Amino acid sequence: MKLKLLSFIFLLTIASTFAQQFQLSENAKISVITIGPGESLNDAFGHNAFRIKDQNRGIDVVYGYGEYDFGAPNFYLKFAQGKLNYLISRHNFDGFYYAYTNANRTIEEQVLNLSTQEKQNLFNYLENNYKPENRRYLYDFFYDNCATRIRDVAQTTTNGDINFIKPENLEPKTFRELIHEHVGLNSWGSFGIDIALGAVIDKQATAHEFMFLPKYIHAFFETAETSTSESLIASSTVLYQKKDTNAASRVLFSPLVVIGLLAIIILFITYKDYKNKVRSKWLDLLLFSITGIIGILILFLWFATDHSATAQNYNVLWAFPLNIFVIAQLLKPEVKTWFRKYLKFLIIMLCLLTSHWVIGVQVFTIGLIPLLIALLIRYIYLVKFFNQN
Repeated sequence: MKLKLLSFIFLLTIASTFAQQFQLSENAKISVITIGPGESLNDAFGHNAFRIKDQNRGIDVVYGYGEYDFGAPNFYLKFAQGKLNYLISRHNFDGFYYAYTNANRTIEEQVLNLSTQEKQNLFNYLENNYKPENRRYLYDFFYDNCATRIRDVAQTTTNGDINFIKPENLEPKTFRELIHEHVGLNSWGSFGIDIALGAVIDKQATAHEFMFLPKYIHAFFETAETSTSESLIASSTVLYQKKDTNAASRVLFSPLVVIGLLAIIILFITYKDYKNKVRSKWLDLLLFSITGIIGILILFLWFATDHSATAQNYNVLWAFPLNIFVIAQLLKPEVKTWFRKYLKFLIIMLCLLTSHWVIGVQVFTIGLIPLLIALLIRYIYLVKFFNQN
């Protein structure tokens, strides 16, 4: 009987200690961490997280949203379809700090001006989110990511609305322009993004929507006020400043240069064909196959996935999906009349793409310019060649 009583007291003591660990002291601090951009495309936009520091309780942890769930079934298929659930993460701050300083990425901290109850509410919210049954959520790059979750959780757990005041000198920008702030116009990252994402990201973002990027979370939190008109930020500190590196120039391997060289080759072969009054079938098969396959992938992202940013993608005007289905005509000595009309249709599509670009319906990657010129000239030559034969 005495053994049972002692066991009960022991378990009660452990439970009590465990409960106290999750009750923050009055000296606890909650801050927003902003990580600067990294070198890879995956890291190019930075990261945000909450830091909970309570020396009285021995707590110093970081909660962040947007971690991959590599254990999810059909991971890559769900990722492509936009159906992949992401995770909230929790890490010891020392390990978190070491990882990002080792990657030479700037770390900034903004301590939030919250009441003891608001700190507890925010901590409880994060802990509840971290439970296995709550950790997963459907990620959206623009509207539900590692940055927007910081804003939304802060608003949810504080008493009254946070007033996010527009920072000075904030110029109106589209979502695509905001992306280009982190990914250069003439980079392979920008090239892929501008082909995969549609006209929906060429609309102007509201000030609130700027906060899909971590650096704007930092900027808007810096000027934000609580419901009592006090500053939301008690103090701001740069915990680590990125060191300058002598990165080698990548201009020679940029999309504009590489695709420009390919376009020159296409134009040279077209010129040789014109002079010799022949047609390089292998070139036409290659061009129609590549543009057709890219077009099918664009349609897949547009209609067969849940990605909100891949809709209304007018890259299909140059990467026309039907190209893959008409290549049989290119193998014949004489093509059908409808195929000559189809070639004229492709020329019209390229002209339509140009008008879309000029009037601002959709902005296309600058790396495409040489290829579009080469395709236009090749199509014109094919029309002339088939008409003469």
